[in-house]
Amino acid sequence: MTIRVALIGNPNVGKTLIFNNLTGGRAHVGNWPGKTVEKKEGKCLHKGVEMQIIDLPGTYSLTANSIEELIARNFIVEEKPDVVIDIVDASNLERNLYLTLQLLELEANVVIALNKYDVAKDLGYEIDVKELSKLLGVPVVPTVATTREGMDELKDAVVEAAKMKEEKEFGISYGKKFDELISRLARILQKDMELSSKYPVKWLAIKILEVDEEVLKLVDKSPCKNEIIELFGGRSLSEKIKEILGEDAEVAFAERRYAFIGEILSKSLKGARQLTLSDLLDKALLNKYLSIPIFLALWWALFRFTFDVSAPFSDLIEILFSKLGELLKAYVDNPQLASFLADGVFGGLGGVLVFVPPIFFLFLGLAILEDSGYLARAAFVVDRIMYKLGLHGRSFIPMLIGFGCNVPAVMATRTIDKEEDRILTILVNPLMSCSARLPVYVLIGSAVLGSYAAAGVYSMYMLGILLAVLMALLFRRVIPYFKGKPSPFILELPMYAKPTLRNTIIHMWERGVYFIRKAGTIIFFGIIVVWFLSNYPWEATHCGNEFLLENSYLAMLGKGLEPIFHPLGFNWMAATALLFGFIAKEIVVGTFTTIFGLEAGEPGQVASTLRESGIFTPLTGLAFMAFTLIYIPCIATIAAIHKETASWKWTIFTVVYGIILAYTVAFAIIRVGGLLGYA
Repeated sequence: MTIRVALIGNPNVGKTLIFNNLTGGRAHVGNWPGKTVEKKEGKCLHKGVEMQIIDLPGTYSLTANSIEELIARNFIVEEKPDVVIDIVDASNLERNLYLTLQLLELEANVVIALNKYDVAKDLGYEIDVKELSKLLGVPVVPTVATTREGMDELKDAVVEAAKMKEEKEFGISYGKKFDELISRLARILQKDMELSSKYPVKWLAIKILEVDEEVLKLVDKSPCKNEIIELFGGRSLSEKIKEILGEDAEVAFAERRYAFIGEILSKSLKGARQLTLSDLLDKALLNKYLSIPIFLALWWALFRFTFDVSAPFSDLIEILFSKLGELLKAYVDNPQLASFLADGVFGGLGGVLVFVPPIFFLFLGLAILEDSGYLARAAFVVDRIMYKLGLHGRSFIPMLIGFGCNVPAVMATRTIDKEEDRILTILVNPLMSCSARLPVYVLIGSAVLGSYAAAGVYSMYMLGILLAVLMALLFRRVIPYFKGKPSPFILELPMYAKPTLRNTIIHMWERGVYFIRKAGTIIFFGIIVVWFLSNYPWEATHCGNEFLLENSYLAMLGKGLEPIFHPLGFNWMAATALLFGFIAKEIVVGTFTTIFGLEAGEPGQVASTLRESGIFTPLTGLAFMAFTLIYIPCIATIAAIHKETASWKWTIFTVVYGIILAYTVAFAIIRVGGLLGYA
């Protein structure tokens, strides 16, 4: 027996933890058809029943105001999963049960996972689970996702619900006038066999009264359309509803649902919320004066951790690839093949993979901050500044994601309702320093910044945030399309929680493995191109036992670009590395590795060779890091920008302003540093 199970819930209720617990962390990750919203699917076998589990986007409601809400609603309505697990935060029942009521109105076969049950107890709440189940008419299973408590009971309830699936009538009284109108609309819609076989007619009637645009499009194609118009006296729905209520229908429906939730909780919930450790922590972490310094200190600690702890692992990888390169050169007779394998494949790719440890440790740190509940607070803390400087508070979430990769970060802007705010966030998001730039910072920092390497890396992240805010402020004031204030930011802060090792590792792996896949495809291709250009024409570059890089195609290309970058103190090698960085920023490192790794090397060879070559001074090295941060984002990010904005105008604008800004900032670093006496 195979059943399909959908997971749904508000953000920060532990949905990802429960998904990982049920699937064992083995999930297929892709995108929803035609959408750039992530889709996760996994499998679970329990008592001979195979569950195909689909993780729906986190959402507070099913009103279809955002793409996430629309995806979740359409899946439940159109795909009709056998069971819907509604994950409810037991410590915040009033807010979470709103989504539950909407699911029940959709006639979904719901099983409630009453998660964070331990947190609710610690807060002083007493929940009568049996009474809550009776009042809602669905199974309710207490769970603690962090300790896997209740997972077997949840699986049992899901299997039982799938076997006992039956039509359940659930209804809330919205008042006599509304109830009569809902009934009349439902009777009319029932006549449309195609529509009534696919959607619950009572739910359609409610959505018509709520003036739901997606549902109105369905009704517009229905043969019952004219009869519905006659019911409203030929006037628009909004006019008729205002006549009945004298107020906004959506607000009235929401108020009645919350009143119904209040009635349920009065019979099933006892106790009052007590002062908790989370409350005490927030007094410090969200303090008006302390919050920003604490945020900056935690970010500094994160990058110190990333840089220092990963160093031994990076050395081991470099030793391995270096030895492999030496073996190949010793046993392969053909010099061109030996060079290709040793220098192109193992030298170039090894030079990129050496940065897997710092990237994974960065994601490990971010996963700990996210699972603990601090990342949401970081968004809240920075919102005060961002709002004043022209960015939407919700923009900070995509910007945080941008520290990992700008591609999903650009996609994540879909959660921003206002189009102008969304486009503005997309334009400045490439300034967030993604993990692809980290290898460049680490290489240049190790080569020329010495003991200040970690500070140099940290400064790039801070510079990215500063520039993003400043550019947003500039665009908001200069470009007419963005003029006006951003819409207000509403965020529900989760309780602090102790991260679990298992789920933290899963989060780290899911994000970090993207770098490995990228290194095995587009980065590898770019490195091979760089190797070819640096080694050919073969006869001109390989004269006897001497290698003449200046005779290569790479040198010809770089020297053509050198005059442009000369004011910044970059020679043709640096210019060439930046050029290939357009494909993927990791290739900047691969280019230097290919240029300097032409002979068997030792651990730290690229950094030490770069230091000894004199290509960069500490000042020009810092300028090069800044240029790498700011200029053209990678091809994948440009494609994502075009897809999300549906405009070549904004895409080209992002590329052009990035190049100009990068040159300006790097030039300023050189000039100001020179005036201060640095070389």
